[in-house]
Amino acid sequence: MAGAIAGALLVTGCGGGSDTGGGGTADAAKKSDQKPNASAPSVPMETGAKKAAWTDRDRTRQLKVAPKRLVQGKQTDLKRVRLDSDVDGMVPFYLTVSYTNTGKETLTRPDPENNFTITLADGTPGRPITLMNMNPLATESGVPKECDKAGPASLPPGSTGEACQIVMLPKDRTPAIVSYTDEASGALMWKIGDGEGYAGTNGLMTVGQSADAMWQDDNRDVPMTVTLTGMRKGDIGDLGRFQLSAAQKKMTPYYVTLRYRNTGTHVLLPTMQDGVGVSTAGGQQIQPMTFMDFSTPGNGVGSCRSAVAHTRLKPKSSLTMCSVHMMPEGDQPVAVTFKGEGRGAHQFGWRVP
Repeated sequence: MAGAIAGALLVTGCGGGSDTGGGGTADAAKKSDQKPNASAPSVPMETGAKKAAWTDRDRTRQLKVAPKRLVQGKQTDLKRVRLDSDVDGMVPFYLTVSYTNTGKETLTRPDPENNFTITLADGTPGRPITLMNMNPLATESGVPKECDKAGPASLPPGSTGEACQIVMLPKDRTPAIVSYTDEASGALMWKIGDGEGYAGTNGLMTVGQSADAMWQDDNRDVPMTVTLTGMRKGDIGDLGRFQLSAAQKKMTPYYVTLRYRNTGTHVLLPTMQDGVGVSTAGGQQIQPMTFMDFSTPGNGVGSCRSAVAHTRLKPKSSLTMCSVHMMPEGDQPVAVTFKGEGRGAHQFGWRVP
């Protein structure tokens, strides 16, 4: 998964110091009073190398990749960097990774570090940022020394390179997983600590618990309650009647069942499966897929079916619906989310076993 690039300029180069773009500025006229962060203790994590693919300009190369070191930084490390508003107030984590070229061709300007990220126990991914190596006064920043250089410009067969990825995470949250994702090889994961990330503090409900939500029908807000009643793993053979892409044939279907109760005074067209998502350990959000099977009422697969077309959910009535989510190879679900529509709509979720 390619990392998102936040608007950060100057200070240091990290895993791609030769980049020339960016969406912000830093104060280059003042010398940072931060001391180097090189002696900061590493966060314990798994570090075993794994076979991976790296897709570059529609070409897939073979690698072995591994996280090597993870250091939690401080907000003040980047105080002279103008960051995008969506990472403002977050804390930097410095992830050093290694990658070995197991193919037969030399790699030019490889950047597989951009496929790494860090996720929380609820599947929320961190936000990777790139800092541009343009400031000669940046050597005294709080960024670890291994992040103060770019990865190798080329990587011959059998050679190993290292690079650093800076990932921003919410303050006071504990990371659970380091993940590497590529479209050609799915997801690879390494646990941080016990891999739980203090899951009990992440605000997720458990299966069977309910939450208030809002959904719209004919531009009218209709209140309801939503309850996760179950989630089960399927088999790709369940979808044998449907035409799947080569990538989808490598995926695993998961079936999510939710019960909706109309607590309003107006009928509701049951399209609520559009608000359902599955958060994964690899930091992805998997939306439902629609499978049309005209042999039986409703849409879906086998016992996982959505509402019959043109039906309405009446006030004070309940309806159970099931959605199909295709999990990429190597990844796994950690939470089910629901986001409503209309006034006051918000997202909430449940932790899955």
